[in-house]
Amino acid sequence: MIVGAAAVLLAVCASFAAVALAAGGAVTVGSASNATLGKRVAVNAQGRTLYALTPESTHHLLCTSAACLKTWPPLTVPSRRTKLRAASGVDGGLGVLRRSDGRFQVTLRGRPLYRFSGDHAKGEANGEGIESFGGSWHAVSAATGASSPAPSTPSATPTTPSSTPTTTTPTTPGYSY
Repeated sequence: MIVGAAAVLLAVCASFAAVALAAGGAVTVGSASNATLGKRVAVNAQGRTLYALTPESTHHLLCTSAACLKTWPPLTVPSRRTKLRAASGVDGGLGVLRRSDGRFQVTLRGRPLYRFSGDHAKGEANGEGIESFGGSWHAVSAATGASSPAPSTPSATPTTPSSTPTTTTPTTPGYSY
């Protein structure tokens, strides 16, 4: 019985250690050349294209519904203390915003970052130009000078009846590297 309790305690401690390591680990936003789009785009650790929704900003999130979050999963980190790293070729500041559901989403140059559920491999950018959830989705350029829609001022009315804009004020405006 004591051996069983010790094994359970050891397993619980190992779980807490894994969570602590994940929270303290670094998340890197990388850069990859995308031949289809003819530019370098921001990618997650698995090399998947990252997207932004125009006119979304850190203070005006449009992708809040379950349907949107299923199609466009946000790039999240376990904690606001998670170290963010911009890999070579990625220009601009990385930050973290707190979503209304409590998750922490990574931003690049003030744009919340998402993946597209229709991309299944590195180098795919199947979400480019899709109009949905109140705006237009675009692969985020890794370089600041590249053509990438800039964040715009939030509008007072939604662009489609199916989306309701939600204003989310991050508890931390983020930090730059």
